[in-house]
Amino acid sequence: MSNFTNEDGFILNAFSSKMVLHALYFVLFLIIYLVTILGNMLIIFVSSVDHHLQTPMYFLLRNLSFMDICYTSTTLPQILTSLHLKYPAISFAACIAQQYFFLTLAASESSLLATMAYDRYVAICFPLRYVTIMNKEACLKMTVTTWLIGCIYGVVHTANTFRLPFCGSKILNHFFCDIPPLLKISCIDTYFNEVTIFVVGGFLMLGCFLLILGSYMSILSSIFNIPKGFGREKAFSTCVSHLIVVLLFYGSGSFMYFRPKSNHLADKEWLLSIFYTSITPLLNPLIYSLRNKDIQEALLKQLKLRVMLRYS
Repeated sequence: MSNFTNEDGFILNAFSSKMVLHALYFVLFLIIYLVTILGNMLIIFVSSVDHHLQTPMYFLLRNLSFMDICYTSTTLPQILTSLHLKYPAISFAACIAQQYFFLTLAASESSLLATMAYDRYVAICFPLRYVTIMNKEACLKMTVTTWLIGCIYGVVHTANTFRLPFCGSKILNHFFCDIPPLLKISCIDTYFNEVTIFVVGGFLMLGCFLLILGSYMSILSSIFNIPKGFGREKAFSTCVSHLIVVLLFYGSGSFMYFRPKSNHLADKEWLLSIFYTSITPLLNPLIYSLRNKDIQEALLKQLKLRVMLRYS
């Protein structure tokens, strides 16, 4: 490690505990990764082949599932690889690529969650105008916009981070190339970077969060006006579960990026990152899709069809 230079990259030191725990970590993260990938691929497949699910809501859900597959694939394979190595390293170029794709996908998903909340708001509060407002062209434009926002966000913060010189220790107390641990090992003042994160990141996250919160508050208000026995409890349960996932995603991300500097959590802040890098993409298929009756019926239909074709 004494000969590890800036050109070589960085040492990822999150899992510095005893090697005996690495096997447990490996199994845990492998299960999370496989379940996330399989769950989201299942949603994409079922909602693509069933003609009843060719609606704006499921179009947005397919995009969310695709984002979650890419999003988790930027970090979890790195974790699984690192758990096999005594000194897990990542090259400088790979670190740049990882941070860019992670930030792009995180910002895109944040924007898409806001778009999905708006979609549900229109569907419940303005059902007669839903088809007109959320037409195919509008959905496509919204989705492209979420990707553009993500790409711009990724470029700004990645370029801003890697313009810094890194000296001294090349050890990151993290499991991937996130912004906060990289700023800590820079040998110049990072005030400009911190202000950029606060302004650009805060504007995006706060804007999306307020749009989501406002949409669901309006939805809940409409639900309370529905007479009992007309699906009010189910709709309320769905909205609350959506809000829990959103709070988990935005809450953990905001605390990681916007909290005041502190040395108390410096060595363990990577634990917080697990929530928005791994847990939220794992919960999204369950909360947004697999609990949905339409998805369940479409999945059952496809299973019956595959069995019939196999034994016919």
